[in-house]
Amino acid sequence: MTGRSFSRVGVVGLGTMGAGIAEVLARGGLAVVGVEVDRDALERGRGHLETSTGRAVKRGRLSEEAQREILDRVTLSVDFADLGDCDLVIEAVPERLDLKRKVFAQLDRVCRDDAVLATNTSSLPVTDIAAGTGRPAKVVGVHFFNPAPVMKLVEVIATVLTEPDAAARVAELVKGLGKTPVSIGDRAGFVANRLLFGYLNQAAAMLESGHATRDDIDSAMTAGAGLPMGPFTLMDLIGLDTCLQVLDAIYAESRDRRHAASPILRELVTAGLLGRKTGRGFYAYDGGKAAKPDAPDAPDGPPPVVGIVGVGPLADAIRALCDRAGTQVRDSAAELAGCDLVIEAAEDAEAGRALLSAAAQAVKPGTVLAVTFADGSVIRQAMATGRPADVVGLHLPEPAAQANPLAEIAATVATAPGVADRAADLAGRLGLTVVRCRDRAGFIVDALRFPYLNDAAAMLGAGYADADSIDAAMTLGCGYPTGPIADLDRLGLDRAVTVLRALHTETRDPALAPAPLLVEHVTAGSPLR
Repeated sequence: MTGRSFSRVGVVGLGTMGAGIAEVLARGGLAVVGVEVDRDALERGRGHLETSTGRAVKRGRLSEEAQREILDRVTLSVDFADLGDCDLVIEAVPERLDLKRKVFAQLDRVCRDDAVLATNTSSLPVTDIAAGTGRPAKVVGVHFFNPAPVMKLVEVIATVLTEPDAAARVAELVKGLGKTPVSIGDRAGFVANRLLFGYLNQAAAMLESGHATRDDIDSAMTAGAGLPMGPFTLMDLIGLDTCLQVLDAIYAESRDRRHAASPILRELVTAGLLGRKTGRGFYAYDGGKAAKPDAPDAPDGPPPVVGIVGVGPLADAIRALCDRAGTQVRDSAAELAGCDLVIEAAEDAEAGRALLSAAAQAVKPGTVLAVTFADGSVIRQAMATGRPADVVGLHLPEPAAQANPLAEIAATVATAPGVADRAADLAGRLGLTVVRCRDRAGFIVDALRFPYLNDAAAMLGAGYADADSIDAAMTLGCGYPTGPIADLDRLGLDRAVTVLRALHTETRDPALAPAPLLVEHVTAGSPLR
């Protein structure tokens, strides 16, 4: 080894992740030594490498010659002693602290004194692993995301014991491999998993409480929040056992209720229902595809006659949706009598109550009255109308963001049977994608989205990572369309604080209180960036 570079790198553990890391290193021109526990595991690792690179050849992303060169750079072995000449060794064995400590004890014995040892742990504190070695100053975390050849993010973790030069050299290597390194301190879950799994766990708790169905929650977060997949589809893909391991590791350190694994998740794992890899988790799978109910047919009938009471951006967005659907829009009290649906679009709860109460006196029997106030209780607004049986909540998380925006329909305890069904049918005829939930602050999307964004703001406020690193973790590591700090500025910090205060008032969960940094920036009238 000369200068700061690594030229020969070992990888211990050649499962899907370890083999992917070995492939990334070999693609980068490095000599790689891959070590497994026995011959059978070694052959499985070889199979992972050949399958992954072969897939790239079939897709035209790699020539057969380049594939051979990559595979020739990887030496496979079951002997730890073959790691003796490596400048860097990356451990990628299953997520068990006892197993990782055993691996590092062996690496201590066979590796050179100046070799850097790295763990690919996704949730365990790196310090706990480093403290069990004879060279804690040379131990770093290097968390690749699956699939390693594709995902751009790598979290590089330094402990309080790590030599700054060791972490810097690893980050430099990662950058040279065409990845984006995010350098952070040692904290269970690091950035991406700490933010992601709080959200996933809350979705599981939302399902368990009966707030909304599995399919409606998944649909809400894809259609309403723009995420690449819903939380239950994602947990099944990750593996429910892995989800539970990550949550338990983060909770053991933080004691944060958002990471206390929901009972339904623990029950599924205990039953051996681990997601796609076992054929059943939150969904059942047939040939690798989730068995989901067929999408409902588009509602029949002409567009409804819609009344809109209120002024402002939301009222304007609803008018634009109605225009696109070719529906009649009426917005004065004298014209409301013939409406099928009247939507309150006021900018605050008090004004909304007054407007909807006046509208309730003017409409015909059977007209659905819709409250758009998503930050508090729909039932409070409904009772003020004098006809709460006709009232539902109707929330449009991103009313102007796409051709078929999401509509969240919330029935209250006073909503008459069939009214929510009628509201969903009317919303569908406006070209809206409809999901259903109970009357709770934030409906589905905001109730899941803003606590996750709040966690990111708290992380930023604590100085654990900067805004660019936090956003990169979620866009490059989790495939989110935008990072949480950018999302907060886009959605509005005042809106975030309002929703979080409503959620905190409803649940009294300390984790849902707005992060001090958010409140500070709202008071100052300044964005986070």
